[in-house]
Amino acid sequence: MNQLQVIVHRHGRVLTTAQLAESYGAEEKLVQQNFSNNKARYKEGKHFFLLQGEDLRAFKRDFENLGFAPNLNKLYLWTEKGAWLHAKSLNTDAAWDAYEMLVDEYYKILDEHSYMINDPVKRAEKWIEEQKEKQQIQTRSLMLEQRVNELQPKATYYDLILQNKSLISISVIAKDYGMGAQTMNKKLHNLGVQYKQGEVWLLYAKYQDKGYTQTYLHAVDAEKTKPHTKWTQAGRIFIYELLKREGIVPMIERDFEGAN
Repeated sequence: MNQLQVIVHRHGRVLTTAQLAESYGAEEKLVQQNFSNNKARYKEGKHFFLLQGEDLRAFKRDFENLGFAPNLNKLYLWTEKGAWLHAKSLNTDAAWDAYEMLVDEYYKILDEHSYMINDPVKRAEKWIEEQKEKQQIQTRSLMLEQRVNELQPKATYYDLILQNKSLISISVIAKDYGMGAQTMNKKLHNLGVQYKQGEVWLLYAKYQDKGYTQTYLHAVDAEKTKPHTKWTQAGRIFIYELLKREGIVPMIERDFEGAN
């Protein structure tokens, strides 16, 4: 069995149907058939999560290295309890052995807590590892929460006339004001618009459903992703109006005022 790529969803580890089938040494179709035959026993949110639509598209972007089919329109993610039901359906020694391995080595994120280690150096190293993993899970959860809110903007006439597919980075917006991206991000933070979580700036909740940003994970390589947030045209106008109230206008308007 190849080492499973870790997938964290809703604060816990999950497996795709393909990963579960590989773990159990079974055909993916057999796992799907077992689910179909015993569907009444499975509960969404307890045994599995079903991804469709934008949630699925976002997941495929985040885990594109898993090689999903382009026409895939739904995806099941199996929790530890869901894996147990599948092992029960298969009811073979190989399946039960595989399930025991999954519980011991995959679903159990931390099999030894830092406070259980006597060696002070190893205990410190384990504590740092735990904190990093907790931060990654928290960051991903907050990004997903923002993404959900971004996809449900409150529609107004003003929003409708501003509909535009193009996105823009904060560095480009900052350049309009003669600033660097870091200065602009800090300015928006000081004005109560956003806060920093790990390496990414996220909007405070009251701004997340306005359609100002789009947040996603960019795959750096097979094992590492980097978060990015880009601004919509509506978000760009929001920044313009916000900064103008603070007496800060773009360079082009300063030039215009100087010409008069």
